Amino acid sequence: MDAIGLDNSQDYYGKVLTRSGDLRTDACTTPDAAPSLVIRALANVHEEVKARYYGCGLVAPQALSGTRILDLGCGAGQDCYVLAQLAGPQGHVVGVDATPEQLAIARAHENWHRDRFGYPKPTVTFVEGDVSRLDELGFDNDSFDLIVSNCVINLIPDKAAVFAAIYRLLRKGGELYFSDIYSDRRVPAELRSNPILHGECLAGALYWGDFQNLAKSAGFGDPRLVSDRHLGINDPEIAELIGPVEFYSATYRLFKLDGLESACEDYGQAVRYRGTIPDAAHNFVLDKHHDIDAGRLFPVCGNTYRMLQESRLAPHFEFFGDTSRHYGIFKGCGTDLPFSHEEGAAAGSSCC
Repeated sequence: MDAIGLDNSQDYYGKVLTRSGDLRTDACTTPDAAPSLVIRALANVHEEVKARYYGCGLVAPQALSGTRILDLGCGAGQDCYVLAQLAGPQGHVVGVDATPEQLAIARAHENWHRDRFGYPKPTVTFVEGDVSRLDELGFDNDSFDLIVSNCVINLIPDKAAVFAAIYRLLRKGGELYFSDIYSDRRVPAELRSNPILHGECLAGALYWGDFQNLAKSAGFGDPRLVSDRHLGINDPEIAELIGPVEFYSATYRLFKLDGLESACEDYGQAVRYRGTIPDAAHNFVLDKHHDIDAGRLFPVCGNTYRMLQESRLAPHFEFFGDTSRHYGIFKGCGTDLPFSHEEGAAAGSSCC
């Protein structure tokens, strides 16, 4: 990896930053209100771990009981310890990070967290390693139900290799659920080589159109935007450097399912949410355009139907229809910038 990649990340997050308050922008912060289940889990995370948190979103999807989870770029371990509680005593979380100072904090509190959770055996493992070289870490293909990452993939030069490795490691029906920084255009070369912008998660931000292409090339047929926010750059020096480039923090979920279609095709299918997912008795949010009320028949496209039916989410839904008749494409499934420019803007409601 080149100097602006791993070496700069290790220096910035291991030496330059000593706490989350040292950040110069709000890119690597998480202002979104967390669900009550996550808030309760955060109360059981050691304060030193929380003080070294640099995530830009919430990477805790629902229905995780008993799952095997991989956290790419786990840092001091906050997300690992939250996910371990959501996965329960039968689940397991593996955290990978290349910064020794961060991993030292995560490992120092392993026993504290196990006692706090009341688990009979350890359910969190930390591995020192380079996220851009996952194939060298000894993980079996098709071995994880969920892979998460929180504001880390932007730091890696070869993003295509990361998405390809993630696809191999996921089981069929498994999911990549990650938060990261995106731009409204390709970041200029002179900005990509700036070590401060790199450490602040801006230099390596993916142009959203390139992300779509990279994800699909790796095998993820239909990336789904869960949430997004426009980043305010309050540091005058950094604002001057980036000029007209707009940045967004966004969370996506991508399912490993062969043969997903490139658009939201209508087959007259529908689902009914049973209301059985913990902390989601009244509704289930699949993504920015699918907020599904419990007990209500909800029309979906063929891809959404499969994401629910062929994943860990299936027991929580009833399914209606098949693909024997096609009614065209759902209205509103366009190709414009998917993010909301206004800070704190509400999620949209178009598409299927």
